[in-house]
Amino acid sequence: MTTQGFTGVKQPDFDTMTAGHTRAAGQLDRLAQALYGELQGAGLDPGPALRLRDLARRVGTQAEDLRRRQAMIQEMERQRVAFGTCTPGGGTLFGMPDALDAAQGFLDGAVAGRAASSVAGGDTAALAKLEKYAAKAGNADFVKAFLNQLGAKGVTELPGSLAAALRAGRLNGETEAVAGLSARGKKTLRMLSDILSRATDPKNPAYMGEGFLKALAEQGRAEHTSGDVQSYAGYQAQALIWAAHDGKKPFSRKFMEIVGRDAVVYEQEQYKDRWSFGVGVGLGKVPLYDLAAALGLGGLLKPDPQVGAKDKASVVDDLLRVAGTDKDAAHALLDHTPPGWKQSVLEHLLTTRLDAFHFSGEFGAFERVFLAGTTGQDPTSRKLAAEMTKILADEVRGAFGKAGDGNLEVTDKDVLDRLAPLRYPLARAIAANIDQLSRLLLHHDTFGKVAAQDMSYALALATTDEAGFEALIRAQTEHMRAALDTVPPVGLDRSNLKRFGFTEAELKMFDFDEDGRVGKADVHQFLVDRTVAEARPFAHLVEIRRQALIAEGQYDQKADESLRAMVRDAIGLFPVPGAKQVGALADGAFGKLLTSQFDKATGAAYDEISKQVAHVMAAEGRSLDATYQNVADNRLAVERLTEQMIATTMLKKGMLDQVRLKDRSFTTASPPRIKPFAEMSPEQYSAFLYWTRWNGGSNDLLDRFQRTFRDTTEVDDYLNLQIPSSAGGGK
Repeated sequence: MTTQGFTGVKQPDFDTMTAGHTRAAGQLDRLAQALYGELQGAGLDPGPALRLRDLARRVGTQAEDLRRRQAMIQEMERQRVAFGTCTPGGGTLFGMPDALDAAQGFLDGAVAGRAASSVAGGDTAALAKLEKYAAKAGNADFVKAFLNQLGAKGVTELPGSLAAALRAGRLNGETEAVAGLSARGKKTLRMLSDILSRATDPKNPAYMGEGFLKALAEQGRAEHTSGDVQSYAGYQAQALIWAAHDGKKPFSRKFMEIVGRDAVVYEQEQYKDRWSFGVGVGLGKVPLYDLAAALGLGGLLKPDPQVGAKDKASVVDDLLRVAGTDKDAAHALLDHTPPGWKQSVLEHLLTTRLDAFHFSGEFGAFERVFLAGTTGQDPTSRKLAAEMTKILADEVRGAFGKAGDGNLEVTDKDVLDRLAPLRYPLARAIAANIDQLSRLLLHHDTFGKVAAQDMSYALALATTDEAGFEALIRAQTEHMRAALDTVPPVGLDRSNLKRFGFTEAELKMFDFDEDGRVGKADVHQFLVDRTVAEARPFAHLVEIRRQALIAEGQYDQKADESLRAMVRDAIGLFPVPGAKQVGALADGAFGKLLTSQFDKATGAAYDEISKQVAHVMAAEGRSLDATYQNVADNRLAVERLTEQMIATTMLKKGMLDQVRLKDRSFTTASPPRIKPFAEMSPEQYSAFLYWTRWNGGSNDLLDRFQRTFRDTTEVDDYLNLQIPSSAGGGK
């Protein structure tokens, strides 16, 4: 009898067949040897003996396979494990997987599942047996057999049993036993998290089906009892499995759609009234704690060694830990409005539930899920980034006002403190969509429902995080670099349009004097346009950070260390990844800085390219622009970065090809050419920038950039301020 993937094995007939095959293999081999000797002695062709030997070998291989299956069936009988049996008369018919590896996986999974069921039932001694199978968690056959044995209820109650046993041990003063159980418990939860991530992923061969996911959600909502712990919600126990996850095999979108979303809704349903009461009497919002926190176990069942005795992690905190390891999982959770709700899960976490995060103090996973869900370049990530920006802009708007001197001031510090953990993820979401800032300011466009004023208030929150501000400036630097790269090269005409990637329509647009060729004057005009346009978002970022720091009493009139580092590393000298170097002098100037790894960033998002630039300069490990030591404030730092970018663009576009190079410290060889930047000293690089300013015409470009960059009028208008003109550097 056979079914797909299985063969029916009847006992004791199978034992008889195995023994017969083994005997036959030996007999055939002996016969082959004897025949070979006879044929050789008679001087005849030994071919028949060789064919008989080959047959003996095949029968021997089959006999070995049968013996392995026999041993496995005997072990199944001993362990009382069956993949389906029946007794049609004359013996028992066992279901046996066709592949031996699959059979072994099923057998091990069933045995391990039985041990896990014992642990779930309160027998923690069975952990020793369960531990032996930890390495099998990646085997699909093992996973299916394991979970078929344990079930969704057992998955839920196993962590509950561990937590109850640990609490009992602590209450009884069994220090050594508690330490041992804690170590084994952590390993077991890690194994369970690996198994569960595979079993709930439709793309994984271990997938248990939607029914199993629904059973997990049902058990999550159910009340359970373990040991002396009389009642706990299943999600409180399941959360310990999520907390143990290492992120290597992310939980799937499907898991978040069925279990993750329901866990968020369940907490809201159970705690809505209690949150209203808690806020009313000044107690805040106490979350639904995971079982370890609820029982005061501290880090006894948590993988992070930093978790202390005052662990207050909630079910949602643990859920976000696994949701934040994968973009699709984060999207499935955040981009959803539960039936009957008037807000999405994203808005719920940012507003209604924010005080519960403050109560637990767990913001790591909270931050990671927003980074995973809002920093991609796909439509869902952009949608969530826009929603996050609008929500937080509305939340923070009332925390700021205009001070007597016209600058920004904080009018509600409590609101600002409440939103503080969201500064960095918000900054990263905006950085990933930095092109939207230009569209809002230059074209009065919208980003979802975000208008320019909304973005301004969101930036007042986001830019006060130093790492967030660095991400924004780096992303805007890449945006400007890309904008400058759209400028045509000197000498563009009909003969080279295709080579440089331009069209006839673009040539007509670039050719101001209509002589059929793009000259230096044409290129200069387009550089002016691009430079002035990019100055406005830079101005917005820098001035709003300055105003927000003034409002919080933290402005020290110094350049941020991150911006000084950007100047020092001369990140502005990099061209756009994959861009063609048109100017003759550009050939070889970038040298080893433009690695194949750097060019792989071609077409990537601005914030991602900025990371690649930072990586290259970190690997280079040297300072190229010595002026970073004397950069007094962020404006001067941005202006120096702009000078670097303009010089690189002029070099690439052929604006410097006819400029005299003789006797310059930054040149080499004869006739002179520009040294590779990686080989220049800081003094030589500064000399190159000086030469570009006075001989290449970049002084005018820098002046145009500075005038726009130091104009604070737009910040005045959008934040309702009246910034003193001396502070803004002129309007």
